[in-house]
Amino acid sequence: MIMIDAANQLTELLDDLPNWLVLTGAGISADSGIPTYRDAAGNWLRNQPIQHQEFVQSSEKRQRYWGRSMVGWPGVRDARPNPNHLALTRLEASGRIGLIVTQNVDRLHQRAGSSRVVDLHGRLDRVLCRDCGAGYEREYIQTQLLAKNPGHFEFSGNARPDGDADLNDEQVAGVSVHDCEACGGMLMPDVVFFGGSIPRERVERCEAALKNADGLLVIGSSLQVYSGYRFCKQAHAAKKPIVIVNAGATRADQLATLKIERNPMTVLRVAIDSVTDATLGNTQCQTPSSTGSDPISV
Repeated sequence: MIMIDAANQLTELLDDLPNWLVLTGAGISADSGIPTYRDAAGNWLRNQPIQHQEFVQSSEKRQRYWGRSMVGWPGVRDARPNPNHLALTRLEASGRIGLIVTQNVDRLHQRAGSSRVVDLHGRLDRVLCRDCGAGYEREYIQTQLLAKNPGHFEFSGNARPDGDADLNDEQVAGVSVHDCEACGGMLMPDVVFFGGSIPRERVERCEAALKNADGLLVIGSSLQVYSGYRFCKQAHAAKKPIVIVNAGATRADQLATLKIERNPMTVLRVAIDSVTDATLGNTQCQTPSSTGSDPISV
């Protein structure tokens, strides 16, 4: 009965408070086949991802990133929204979400139909020149990279949330990177790498939405990175309820009004269905196949 009790608690909160700021992390996309960065205890599952200063300052680190990204990008590109994303689309359509702030760069919220979304850490499907600002579709850059590095077709590796993959140094040692076609400058995915700075106007939009929100709903994030944790601190300071839906410990557990850790995504979907059925009717969103959603447990 634990799951049912948690779903009832979440349903009551979602029903009572009409305007939520939703903060999502890698856990919401795990059912789409994109692995998370950390385990349930918040520890890194693989080697740490590339840092901003590494990418900018080291040609070898850029070579490593693009070599690994050539293998990891298709996993993000081909991922499809799962029932967790679609549930939030329903909650948004019911008028209960003021803004979705996602720490993910996979654009799955938008592909699921959500329109009020801020990509806090940017978007992986776009590449920008750091010198002249020219923009490219990531898939176009993929075709150029593969043309220059045909041997990369033989490599495989698990994708990460940032489109990286687990390849060793030897496998990426000979990679040729692709430069800006407009000025010859350095190309970089339009994402905020670890150690990078989020544009201030992006943060201000999220903070304004939190100020107007009745509560903060955190889904699938350990909140180990301050860029997301800050919103929990701000919500707590403003005495707004904080709901955390995550399979494992988070940095803000001590601030939470409600923490749902067991079968979290199932609980989330059950609660959202309960509060949106009256508003939207019983028609369910069409869900993609093979999502791997977690089983109901009572």
